[in-house]
Amino acid sequence: MGEKRAEPDFHEAQTLRQWHARLVLAMPPAAMLFIAVRQLVFHHPWGNPAMSNGGVIFLTVLLVGVYIRLITVRLVTDVRSGELSVGLQGLWRKRKVPLAGIRSAIEVQYDPAANYGGYGIRSGAKGLAYIASGNRGVQVELNDGRKLLIGSQRSAELARSIMQSRNSAR
Repeated sequence: MGEKRAEPDFHEAQTLRQWHARLVLAMPPAAMLFIAVRQLVFHHPWGNPAMSNGGVIFLTVLLVGVYIRLITVRLVTDVRSGELSVGLQGLWRKRKVPLAGIRSAIEVQYDPAANYGGYGIRSGAKGLAYIASGNRGVQVELNDGRKLLIGSQRSAELARSIMQSRNSAR
């Protein structure tokens, strides 16, 4: 049987709530859905030469599937004994940081666009950032001097959990 992992000391899952991004991402599948209805129901072929009905159906299903996958991505942060893990679940693998490798974790306020260039996984002069929404998070400084920002709606609790788990692991 598979090994069951212990419950995390801290767990947070945040959806990416930027409505404008969802609107932009919806445009290609909506356009393809329009084309599919036009070709399959009203018999007005699309393209020159016309795309096959099977091709239109396949492309429509593919674009709708990609859209659904992208809008269900969540930023998941866990603090467990021995490690901090953060990642965009459903899109990217988790980054795992040993708690012993963390020098400090402090609650911060930031501007996602000005400080990191937006939402998602961002890398820049201030280090790596995982941001889903809002303007609060935890700035983690690693023992080697690198920095990692984790956006959180519960930033004080996250910072406290990281430091308590790190200290108890020693």
